[in-house]
Amino acid sequence: MTSLFSESESENRAKALPLAARMRPRTLAEFVGQESFLGEGKLLRRLILADRVGSVIFFGPPGTGKTTLAQLLATETNCHFQQISAVTSGAKELRDVLSHAYDLLSQTGKRTLLFVDEIHRFNKSQQDILLPDVENGIVTLVGATTENPYFTVNNALLSRSRIFQFQPLTNEDIKTILHRAIEDKDRGLGNWNINLHDDAADFLAELSEGDARRALSALEIGVLSTMTDPIEFTRELAAESMQKKAVQYDRDGDQHYDTISALIKSVRGSDPDAAIYWLAKMLEGGEDFRFLTRRLIILASEDIGNADPYALQMAVACSQACEQIGLPEAQLVLAQTTIYLALAPKSNSATMAIGAARSDVRNGRTIPVPRHLRDGHYSGAKKMGNAIGYKYAHNSPDGIAQQDYLGVDREYYIPTDRGYEKQMAARLEFIKKKLKGED
Repeated sequence: MTSLFSESESENRAKALPLAARMRPRTLAEFVGQESFLGEGKLLRRLILADRVGSVIFFGPPGTGKTTLAQLLATETNCHFQQISAVTSGAKELRDVLSHAYDLLSQTGKRTLLFVDEIHRFNKSQQDILLPDVENGIVTLVGATTENPYFTVNNALLSRSRIFQFQPLTNEDIKTILHRAIEDKDRGLGNWNINLHDDAADFLAELSEGDARRALSALEIGVLSTMTDPIEFTRELAAESMQKKAVQYDRDGDQHYDTISALIKSVRGSDPDAAIYWLAKMLEGGEDFRFLTRRLIILASEDIGNADPYALQMAVACSQACEQIGLPEAQLVLAQTTIYLALAPKSNSATMAIGAARSDVRNGRTIPVPRHLRDGHYSGAKKMGNAIGYKYAHNSPDGIAQQDYLGVDREYYIPTDRGYEKQMAARLEFIKKKLKGED
């Protein structure tokens, strides 16, 4: 039985909603952003118009419209919308939802669009529960995740879904949303006399980093905390209203791999400012300093090598120092080492050398040890011809004996002309001539 006060209760609940929730788009026409797949003529727009959406995975950062678009898809395709969170729901709740979807389809012919928020939080067995009903069309699955689905969602589920990657909203997108909220008298702040300054809108858009919820929350805080009429929403008010943002960084997920990749590539590219920023982001996100020191040690050999042999010593010393002092002071050692590695001359010749040699071994180009290099210390070795003809390098005046150490013509180490390795290259040329007796 419907309550006599149900309409009033509903209005009261609506008024209590934060601005970001009230301004959630009700139609595709109101949806802002994601033009790459939702714009006119783009794939998802065409699928919606043809009523052939099928199961999809929405992958992207918070505040970019994943939940909203899932609700709009249900409306546009005339489906029953059912939402669950993988954080709070288990296998039993999931089976109950699927059972209800089956009954609804059987009795009314109405399909269910099942929106699973944070789908990457479901383990493999929970994700597997979805497979039969997704495959049979009982439900249209829309999974939302902030983590790369190729790392966190079952391959079987991925193969039955289209993946759409959401990008952070542009500054212009954010400003469009802000102005809509100011002008909307039903759901927004249209009943207030607000003068949003251009530089304030720019500031909110910039600091929201593509997150519409954050921009709208700051706008609402500024308006509700100002008692003047009209409300002059200045850049200063925007700065006061924009609360500190929690770093979007998951130590076990996609942000972890993307950010360390950016750090390594910035050091390799000799940009200390970029490298320091990515280091700061990982530290602010709670990254284990031991992971960072391990990566710096690897980087010192992989990308700097003998162009600056001291780089490896620096990275190892960094690891030892961080273990002794811990955070927060370890950030100083990490910063010093990161900057040194970024500015060091670069060489990957050692990396290329071991890679080429191992490739030869793996691909069957195994070279037998030449007899003169084999172990001659055991009884009977000489009778087998081992170590006969070996020249002891220290008996040569310059410590280099004319001798073949491989048995075939191979060149794995090709030094660069950068940093200390330029001197090593000259030394190598001298050695090669001595080994071949060309001096």
